[in-house]
Amino acid sequence: MILSKAQYDEIAQCLVSVPPTRQSLRKLKQRFPSQSQATLQSIFSQEYQKHIKRTHAKHHTLEAMESYYQRYLNGVMKNGGAPVLLELANEVDYAPSLMARIILERFLQEHEETPPSKSVINSMLRDPSQIPDGVLANQVYQCIVNDCSYGPLVDCIKHAIGHEHELLLRDLLLEKNLSFLDEDQLRAKGYDKTPDFILQVPVAVEGHIIHWIESKASFGDECSHHAYLHDQFWSYWNRLESTLALLMCEWNIIAREDCLGRA
Repeated sequence: MILSKAQYDEIAQCLVSVPPTRQSLRKLKQRFPSQSQATLQSIFSQEYQKHIKRTHAKHHTLEAMESYYQRYLNGVMKNGGAPVLLELANEVDYAPSLMARIILERFLQEHEETPPSKSVINSMLRDPSQIPDGVLANQVYQCIVNDCSYGPLVDCIKHAIGHEHELLLRDLLLEKNLSFLDEDQLRAKGYDKTPDFILQVPVAVEGHIIHWIESKASFGDECSHHAYLHDQFWSYWNRLESTLALLMCEWNIIAREDCLGRA
């Protein structure tokens, strides 16, 4: 289903005034019943990430981080079982997983002899049972499982969905009997940055010649299109024109040798 820019803008405008929770997603589905859950989730996530990028700096001043840490300590002192970190993140409009990272890093700085490395922090966020404080481990866990847009759980889900869509695309290309090279095959040829698939024989789709396909398992809004063009697509365009000419040459040679062999 194609979503018009006007429809996208209407959905995005609704997200301005709602917190990034699963309850908000359910309300969004009720407001836009004709849109799939996956579409709304993707738009929800992208719009929220834009918001976080705009406000990230104010949450990472020394004053803000120290204030959050002291509020966390006071909160768990009163009731260690309450979702102190999650409620704090929602109150200051910051992603729960990112708030958990701030508090975890500050806690380790206070209780460890050496500053924690990024890999240690990431490992503890992926597995909160590694955190050497049971109360904080539970608080971090609550943040991770209740975050719809950030954190290791969301990263795993996105990776799985992306891989699933690539497999579906591969199956579709095979079903259509289209000859292609995938990412692994292209890397074996020495390419460090490649699309997901290059068609060895280009095809025409609605008047356009398709040479390569990049699978993105997220909603393609205007902002992400510009980012993908800058980070990936233009490099594919410039580099793969010569590659495609070489592949076509190789294909013609193979086809010619096959014909000679049959003769």
